Amino acid sequence: MPKKSLLLIGTAAVGLAGCGQHAASLPVREQSSALAGKAGSRLPDFSVTGLGGRRLSTTEFRGKVVLIDFWATWCVPCEREMPGYQTLLDRYGPRGLVVIGLKLDIMPDTEDPARFAKRLAIRYPLAVATEDLRKKFGGIEGLPTTMLYDRAGLLRKKVIGFEYTSVFEADVKSLL
Repeated sequence: MPKKSLLLIGTAAVGLAGCGQHAASLPVREQSSALAGKAGSRLPDFSVTGLGGRRLSTTEFRGKVVLIDFWATWCVPCEREMPGYQTLLDRYGPRGLVVIGLKLDIMPDTEDPARFAKRLAIRYPLAVATEDLRKKFGGIEGLPTTMLYDRAGLLRKKVIGFEYTSVFEADVKSLL
Protein backbone atom coordinates (compact mmCIF):
# COMPACT_ATOMS: atom_id res chain seq x y z
CA MET A 1 0.00 0.00 0.00
CA PRO A 2 1.46 3.42 -0.89
CA LYS A 3 2.63 5.67 1.97
CA LYS A 4 0.09 8.35 0.99
CA SER A 5 -2.82 5.89 1.44
CA LEU A 6 -1.52 4.76 4.84
CA LEU A 7 -1.20 8.38 5.91
CA LEU A 8 -4.82 9.12 4.87
CA ILE A 9 -6.13 6.02 6.67
CA GLY A 10 -4.16 6.90 9.80
CA THR A 11 -5.39 10.48 9.77
CA ALA A 12 -9.01 9.35 9.33
CA ALA A 13 -8.72 6.85 12.19
CA VAL A 14 -7.35 9.49 14.56
CA GLY A 15 -10.09 11.94 13.53
CA LEU A 16 -12.88 9.39 14.04
CA ALA A 17 -11.52 8.38 17.44
CA GLY A 18 -12.55 11.82 18.69
CA CYS A 19 -16.21 11.46 17.63
CA GLY A 20 -18.90 10.52 20.08
CA GLN A 21 -18.43 10.85 23.81
CA HIS A 22 -16.10 13.45 25.30
CA ALA A 23 -15.04 13.37 28.94
CA ALA A 24 -12.93 15.69 30.99
CA SER A 25 -11.80 15.14 34.56
CA LEU A 26 -9.91 17.26 37.03
CA PRO A 27 -6.86 15.81 38.74
CA VAL A 28 -6.78 15.83 42.52
CA ARG A 29 -5.08 19.24 42.66
CA GLU A 30 -7.42 22.15 41.99
CA GLN A 31 -7.26 24.39 38.95
CA SER A 32 -8.18 27.89 40.03
CA SER A 33 -8.97 29.94 36.94
CA ALA A 34 -10.68 27.41 34.67
CA LEU A 35 -13.25 28.68 32.17
CA ALA A 36 -16.92 27.90 32.79
CA GLY A 37 -17.72 24.33 31.82
CA LYS A 38 -14.09 23.21 31.96
CA ALA A 39 -12.59 20.91 34.59
CA GLY A 40 -11.75 23.00 37.65
CA SER A 41 -14.39 25.67 37.02
CA ARG A 42 -16.84 26.55 39.77
CA LEU A 43 -20.51 25.61 39.90
CA PRO A 44 -22.16 28.78 38.60
CA ASP A 45 -24.62 30.65 40.75
CA PHE A 46 -28.15 30.22 39.43
CA SER A 47 -31.73 30.27 40.54
CA VAL A 48 -34.52 28.72 38.45
CA THR A 49 -38.07 27.57 38.88
CA GLY A 50 -38.37 23.82 38.50
CA LEU A 51 -40.96 22.13 36.30
CA GLY A 52 -42.97 21.38 39.44
CA GLY A 53 -42.96 25.06 40.47
CA ARG A 54 -40.28 24.71 43.19
CA ARG A 55 -37.49 27.32 43.20
CA LEU A 56 -33.97 25.84 42.86
CA SER A 57 -30.92 27.80 43.86
CA THR A 58 -27.22 27.02 44.02
CA THR A 59 -27.19 28.13 47.64
CA GLU A 60 -29.10 24.92 48.48
CA PHE A 61 -26.28 22.78 47.09
CA ARG A 62 -23.29 24.26 48.93
CA GLY A 63 -21.18 21.55 50.54
CA LYS A 64 -22.80 18.80 48.48
CA VAL A 65 -21.67 16.73 45.51
CA VAL A 66 -23.77 18.02 42.60
CA LEU A 67 -24.55 16.16 39.38
CA ILE A 68 -26.02 18.42 36.69
CA ASP A 69 -27.67 16.62 33.78
CA PHE A 70 -28.53 18.55 30.61
CA TRP A 71 -31.26 16.66 28.77
CA ALA A 72 -34.21 16.92 26.37
CA THR A 73 -37.34 14.85 25.76
CA TRP A 74 -36.22 14.15 22.18
CA CYS A 75 -32.79 12.88 23.28
CA VAL A 76 -32.80 9.06 23.35
CA PRO A 77 -29.44 8.77 25.20
CA CYS A 78 -30.79 11.22 27.80
CA GLU A 79 -33.77 8.94 28.32
CA ARG A 80 -31.38 6.01 28.88
CA GLU A 81 -29.22 7.91 31.39
CA MET A 82 -31.79 9.62 33.57
CA PRO A 83 -33.09 6.54 35.47
CA GLY A 84 -29.49 5.75 36.42
CA TYR A 85 -29.06 9.23 37.89
CA GLN A 86 -32.24 8.68 39.92
CA THR A 87 -30.72 5.43 41.22
CA LEU A 88 -27.54 7.29 42.21
CA LEU A 89 -29.61 9.91 44.03
CA ASP A 90 -31.62 7.24 45.85
CA ARG A 91 -28.41 5.49 46.90
CA TYR A 92 -26.16 8.47 47.71
CA GLY A 93 -28.53 11.37 48.40
CA PRO A 94 -28.40 10.73 52.16
CA ARG A 95 -24.59 11.04 51.97
CA GLY A 96 -24.70 14.42 50.20
CA LEU A 97 -25.38 13.85 46.48
CA VAL A 98 -27.74 16.22 44.66
CA VAL A 99 -28.97 15.61 41.09
CA ILE A 100 -30.48 18.40 38.99
CA GLY A 101 -31.87 17.95 35.47
CA LEU A 102 -31.71 20.99 33.19
CA LYS A 103 -33.86 20.60 30.08
CA LEU A 104 -32.75 22.24 26.88
CA ASP A 105 -35.39 24.26 25.06
CA ILE A 106 -33.61 24.52 21.70
CA MET A 107 -36.10 22.21 19.94
CA PRO A 108 -39.76 21.38 20.55
CA ASP A 109 -40.42 18.66 23.13
CA THR A 110 -41.54 15.30 21.82
CA GLU A 111 -43.47 14.70 25.02
CA ASP A 112 -44.68 16.81 27.90
CA PRO A 113 -41.58 17.09 30.14
CA ALA A 114 -43.53 16.32 33.34
CA ARG A 115 -45.06 13.18 31.78
CA PHE A 116 -41.63 12.23 30.41
CA ALA A 117 -40.11 12.45 33.90
CA LYS A 118 -43.01 10.56 35.48
CA ARG A 119 -42.78 7.79 32.88
CA LEU A 120 -39.06 7.39 33.70
CA ALA A 121 -39.75 7.60 37.49
CA ILE A 122 -37.51 10.67 37.79
CA ARG A 123 -38.03 12.47 41.10
CA TYR A 124 -35.00 14.77 41.17
CA PRO A 125 -35.62 18.44 40.38
CA LEU A 126 -35.99 19.40 36.72
CA ALA A 127 -35.93 22.88 35.23
CA VAL A 128 -35.54 24.54 31.83
CA ALA A 129 -31.99 25.55 30.92
CA THR A 130 -32.46 28.92 29.27
CA GLU A 131 -29.75 30.29 27.01
CA ASP A 132 -28.43 32.46 29.85
CA LEU A 133 -28.20 29.45 32.16
CA ARG A 134 -26.44 27.36 29.49
CA LYS A 135 -23.88 30.16 29.10
CA LYS A 136 -23.16 30.08 32.83
CA PHE A 137 -22.14 26.44 32.38
CA GLY A 138 -19.88 27.32 29.45
CA GLY A 139 -22.41 26.37 26.76
CA ILE A 140 -23.69 22.93 25.88
CA GLU A 141 -22.04 21.17 22.94
CA GLY A 142 -24.23 18.08 22.80
CA LEU A 143 -26.77 15.97 24.67
CA PRO A 144 -26.73 14.51 27.10
CA THR A 145 -24.11 16.55 28.95
CA THR A 146 -23.39 15.62 32.54
CA MET A 147 -21.29 17.66 34.94
CA LEU A 148 -20.14 16.44 38.35
CA TYR A 149 -19.10 19.00 40.97
CA ASP A 150 -17.36 18.22 44.26
CA ARG A 151 -18.35 19.55 47.70
CA ALA A 152 -16.22 22.66 47.13
CA GLY A 153 -18.20 23.42 43.94
CA LEU A 154 -15.41 22.52 41.50
CA LEU A 155 -16.19 20.71 38.26
CA ARG A 156 -14.50 17.31 38.56
CA LYS A 157 -15.98 15.53 35.54
CA LYS A 158 -17.85 16.52 32.40
CA VAL A 159 -19.16 14.03 29.86
CA ILE A 160 -20.76 14.99 26.56
CA GLY A 161 -22.70 11.98 25.32
CA PHE A 162 -24.06 8.86 26.98
CA GLU A 163 -22.18 7.37 29.92
CA TYR A 164 -22.97 4.30 31.99
CA THR A 165 -24.23 4.93 35.51
CA SER A 166 -21.50 2.71 36.95
CA VAL A 167 -18.83 5.11 35.67
CA PHE A 168 -20.48 8.07 37.39
CA GLU A 169 -21.12 6.00 40.51
CA ALA A 170 -17.38 5.40 40.94
CA ASP A 171 -16.74 9.15 40.62
CA VAL A 172 -19.59 10.05 42.99
CA LYS A 173 -18.32 7.60 45.63
CA SER A 174 -14.84 9.06 45.45
CA LEU A 175 -16.21 12.58 46.02
CA LEU A 176 -18.49 11.65 48.92
